[in-house]
Amino acid sequence: MKILRYQDREGAIQLGELRADDSVERLEGALFGPLQPSGIVESPTRLLCPLDPPTIYGIGLNYRRHAAEGGRPPPERPMIFIKANSSLQHPGAPIQLPRHLASERVDYEGELAVVIGRRCKNLSPAEALDAVFGYTIANDVSARDWQFEWGGGQFCQAKSFDTFCPLGPAVVTRDEIPDPGNLRIRTTVGGNTMQDSSTSDMIFSVAELISFLSGSKTLLPGTVILTGTPHGVGFAQKPPRFLKPGDQVEIEIEGLGRLANPVEAEPL
Repeated sequence: MKILRYQDREGAIQLGELRADDSVERLEGALFGPLQPSGIVESPTRLLCPLDPPTIYGIGLNYRRHAAEGGRPPPERPMIFIKANSSLQHPGAPIQLPRHLASERVDYEGELAVVIGRRCKNLSPAEALDAVFGYTIANDVSARDWQFEWGGGQFCQAKSFDTFCPLGPAVVTRDEIPDPGNLRIRTTVGGNTMQDSSTSDMIFSVAELISFLSGSKTLLPGTVILTGTPHGVGFAQKPPRFLKPGDQVEIEIEGLGRLANPVEAEPL
């Protein structure tokens, strides 16, 4: 099932199933509880992030070719950071380039995102995928100057500006994605292909990431894990290709759809 969250014509927030003919049937119930079809087919007026996660974990350097393009050896353990929930942005809504706390080096990162479906802790890799509710697409937008120069060795500042985590458009339940480790992932900026890879290039699999993150800490339902980005990011281009007002970033992942967001300057 492909589950959307959206506003209807009255402005109410609804859950709906995106059907094969691109129509949307409203669902009754809660995302992690029983969901039942309502029989009501409607046209959303605005797509929203498909969920409001309690925590957003990010993974750095989790693709072999991405580590290589940055001149870094593959990590021995997953590199973990957290993005602020306030960085979430809806499908189709703009990524805003910071101007108050300015950055001139804002980068795109197309990523497979995992949505945890139940409270879990200390999972083995063999158990981990049973805790997955579904998958969606994320853009782990990153201010590289704050990440590499001004962040004090931490990533949270560079990763957590408002609008720096577009997510969606739908959560696709895990039964539709039998192998998250073999999905094509592609990012375009301004119509030009920048990233074109496969999740098979991951260093740590989805199951290994969930197992590691659940070690000695509880993952709550709705926790989102951004599993890393493949090679082709802007800072590694020659010359570098950072985001600018007027760009459109589109990320496609096999079986999950397409996440598109325009780029503009932060209003002052």
